[in-house]
Amino acid sequence: MAKIAAGPDLFIDEDEIALSYARASGPGGQNVNKVETAALLRFDVANSPSLEAPVKRRLLRLAGARATKDGAIVIFAQSFRSQEMNRKDAIGRLLALIAGAAKPPKFRVKTRPSMTARKKRADEKTARGAVKKLRRAPDD
Repeated sequence: MAKIAAGPDLFIDEDEIALSYARASGPGGQNVNKVETAALLRFDVANSPSLEAPVKRRLLRLAGARATKDGAIVIFAQSFRSQEMNRKDAIGRLLALIAGAAKPPKFRVKTRPSMTARKKRADEKTARGAVKKLRRAPDD
């Protein structure tokens, strides 16, 4: 059971990743109709013992349309003409997603513009309105 590093102190087991292969679409010469080069990766986030609950929630939110209703992530890689390269690409994309979800979001401190900044903004709007008023056709 080999471990794959998904972050500085985050590892997932290779057994948690299910890989299957399919025929890729697009150009590829004679091989495209014969060789299954596209990699289909499936990672069950909901039942993964390697990830903590907050990381799982963030991972499923980051995955977007790649996440299924039952809590799995499906990645389809077909950019390369070799099966091995597509497998590496799919695993790399999964690890990038996990690394992004492993970072907790930064706490946002609400701030308000200062009184001086609000006054300056109002003065700029007034000045801009005066310029536009001068451009109008004169009233009779």
